[in-house]
Amino acid sequence: MSDTRRLPLAADLYGDVLDTAPAERQGVRAYLPGLLLTGIASLAAAYLSEHYSAPIMLMGLLIGLAFNFANADARLHAGLGFASKTLLRWGIVLVGLQVTFGQIAGLGVPAFAAIATMVALVTLSGTVMSKWIGRGAAFGTLAGGAVAICGASAALALSSVLGEKRASQAQLTLVLVAVSAASALAMSLYPALAHMLHLTDRQAGFLMGASIHDVAQALGAGYSYSPEAGATATVVKLTRVALLAPALAVVAYAYRDEDGVKRSGVGVPWFVLGFLALCALHSLVTLPQPVLDIAKPTATALLLLAVTATGIRSPMNLLLEQGWRASMPVIAATIVSFVLALGAALLLV
Repeated sequence: MSDTRRLPLAADLYGDVLDTAPAERQGVRAYLPGLLLTGIASLAAAYLSEHYSAPIMLMGLLIGLAFNFANADARLHAGLGFASKTLLRWGIVLVGLQVTFGQIAGLGVPAFAAIATMVALVTLSGTVMSKWIGRGAAFGTLAGGAVAICGASAALALSSVLGEKRASQAQLTLVLVAVSAASALAMSLYPALAHMLHLTDRQAGFLMGASIHDVAQALGAGYSYSPEAGATATVVKLTRVALLAPALAVVAYAYRDEDGVKRSGVGVPWFVLGFLALCALHSLVTLPQPVLDIAKPTATALLLLAVTATGIRSPMNLLLEQGWRASMPVIAATIVSFVLALGAALLLV
């Protein structure tokens, strides 16, 4: 009698568990069911976002969670894993076409140094809070980094580097929910606070670009204050996005040890290099406008598919066991981010 047991699971460089058996047996067909479900759910999220002015990534996550029951079907696993990992990484690469080194240089050295310092301190605040409540450093780095850089996109990228052994699907989903909610609240609240504090347009733009989590919400808050504030918020926010690449490299190095054994040969992830390469290309070469017009929605679509698949894959029982205390790293990092961004806006802008 032949041995029909499943092949062993494999793990990638960053500790993500990969089930390669279905793809090996069926080829591309193994990915179709999971990708089809993810695509349908993502289209529904895009529809709701467009018609109700809701954050598209939050809609994708919530609809993904609503379809969480489908994860029990093993036929979906290959496609869901491909969407939440591979499509995510290509989406991050394409984000590199949304920022140039010239935009960053336009801020000036003091402002850039302040933004880089804020990214480091906000990430560290999430790490410290997570360790204080007993959730571990990796979870705090995931939460703090998501707040510090670019919300859900950064959370997905950091989880790809940390691996599921350090930051589980349940923890990632919790961070995505918390950071999306905090970003939506900040988009509504920060412009009103800026008016109360009598900030100038540039100061308000710097505050919102340096502290609001997701890109769309940061720009929306800035332009709701004034056109000049919106333009400033755009440059500041895209500078934070550009810092995603060095942040991922630092995290990959900091968490290179596993089970007490340091891994050799852990360098910068390939998608970080791709991000930097496209950023450099956009900075040095005048790309055709149609290319840029296609790249941005394509990157958004890939990230939406990734976050939707993450919601479908999330183990709901483990997510519910996290409790409200698990949101404290996101809350702490959000408060630290606002205080530091306000201080820098008042002193440097």
